[in-house]
Amino acid sequence: SSLEELNLTENDVMYYFSKEKAGLLKKEVIKLHLFEVKDVAEFIKDFLTQTTKDMGLDVQFESSIRDKQISIKMYSDNNSILIGHEGKTLKALTTIIKQVVYNKVGEYPYLLLDVENYKAKQEKYLIRLAKNIAKEVGHTKVEVELEDMNSYERRMIHNALTDNKYVYTESTGVEPHRHIVIKPKEQ
Repeated sequence: SSLEELNLTENDVMYYFSKEKAGLLKKEVIKLHLFEVKDVAEFIKDFLTQTTKDMGLDVQFESSIRDKQISIKMYSDNNSILIGHEGKTLKALTTIIKQVVYNKVGEYPYLLLDVENYKAKQEKYLIRLAKNIAKEVGHTKVEVELEDMNSYERRMIHNALTDNKYVYTESTGVEPHRHIVIKPKEQ
């Protein structure tokens, strides 16, 4: 295949197809647009460098790519501004970057953007919270609705409780008001 010729695997690339009229007879041709994930990661870092500079911040980046997931950690002279209240600035930056990449590449990147270890701490907190609520639901047999969460946070909670023998989880609602309900299993 073409990927083998380029010495790449499917995990190394993002792509989309477009239809265009070409040639003398204006025949419709299908073009494949191929982008290496590492180039997309560099584009994101450049975009972030400019954006954070415009925010008046001095930011260093640490990035890695694994199975198409681009992980970028930011270290700045003012992490609280980058994170924002309850992570809102970080979420907004992630949303903007995903859209900018989509506009250029035609596919949303699998992006994990973090400020130092803010997200890792949030994940631990969310998982601990979900397990405590699951314990409560197991005892009381009363379901509990959690607050609205993004898909990443919901997936974390689903995964954390997937093997629980007393409760199960369901996502409900419509984005951006989608959330998890922790329900008791019939014993």
